[in-house]
Amino acid sequence: MYVAVKGGERAILNSYRVLDEFRRGDRAVPELTLEQIRGQMPLAVARVMAEGSLYDPELAALALKQAAGDTLEAVFLLRAYRTTLTRLGATLPIDTGRMRLRRRISSTFKDVPGGQLLGPTYDYTQRLLDFSLAEPQQDRAEPLPEAVEPVPARMPRVTDLLQQDDLVEADTIPPGDPDPFDLTRQPLGFPADRPARLQNLARADEGFLLSMGYSTQRGYGNNHPFAAELRFGTIEVEMHVEELGFAVAVGEIEVTECQMISQFTGQGGEKPRFTRGYGLSFGYAERKAMSMALVDRALRAGELGEAAAAPANDPEFVLYHSDNVEASGFVQHLKLPHYVDFQANLELLRRLRGEAEPAPAAAPARDIDEVPAS
Repeated sequence: MYVAVKGGERAILNSYRVLDEFRRGDRAVPELTLEQIRGQMPLAVARVMAEGSLYDPELAALALKQAAGDTLEAVFLLRAYRTTLTRLGATLPIDTGRMRLRRRISSTFKDVPGGQLLGPTYDYTQRLLDFSLAEPQQDRAEPLPEAVEPVPARMPRVTDLLQQDDLVEADTIPPGDPDPFDLTRQPLGFPADRPARLQNLARADEGFLLSMGYSTQRGYGNNHPFAAELRFGTIEVEMHVEELGFAVAVGEIEVTECQMISQFTGQGGEKPRFTRGYGLSFGYAERKAMSMALVDRALRAGELGEAAAAPANDPEFVLYHSDNVEASGFVQHLKLPHYVDFQANLELLRRLRGEAEPAPAAAPARDIDEVPAS
């Protein structure tokens, strides 16, 4: 669309060269490698994978490098590449209870089976700039401290413990175990069931989910949650192989899972119990998983018989506006030429202004006797 701009195709090709130079920066400084991005910027890589709907740390690192650190542009690149891939099949549902944990906390119980595992987190830092990071860091001289007790291979979920006492709504499989809606192959429609909503939220923009989740805590959604459990670790992904007749592990992924519980409900003769909000994201992405769980619970207001008057309770508002690829494209398309549209609006504005201006007053009529003699 920019061919009409002075310079045409040549100007566009030159802009590519300028972009490459801008992205590369000072050539006296060693170029950033994908290994460095993947190893030293894991949180950015995790966000790109989650919102790009593709688990591949190497490609996510490449997208971040190509996008000069712009996470939204990197998400766009990764999701566009994903559309070119061949679908080989579907994996089995992952069992997060079998996760090899690196972090696991609960804000509802101090003592939980298996204990609290703090792991890598900024939660207990002072949020002050560490100027020592401005200099090259020496290799760690001392090994990391070992856990006082070995982490169990299978760690029960806090919500499972509550469910045993019938204190939280059951997390059951629908009758017949139907195949879930696939957002990557079917357009989103309304009313959207919970699997469709969760798929949308899983690749939604983290900032949007954060603001929506925050709004529910401030009263726009009537949601006062508790983080029953937040866990991060590695888990095997399995696929059923028809020729073998059983499932085999095809790889490992890192995921973050959040289980929120909030409020009591007890309509229709049911006993009061906690309700759930759920979040799951690729990589180490606690803020994303927590925000997703908050919004998931808010979107269930209608089905739980609660007032659904807040923005976070409106599925169409949330789901249609949560995708940062669509949002970014729609906003940035305003940079493309709109010459014809603007000229049409400009002409309309001038005509309306002309019609609104009062007509010039006519000269008053005079009698013939008033006309001076020549």
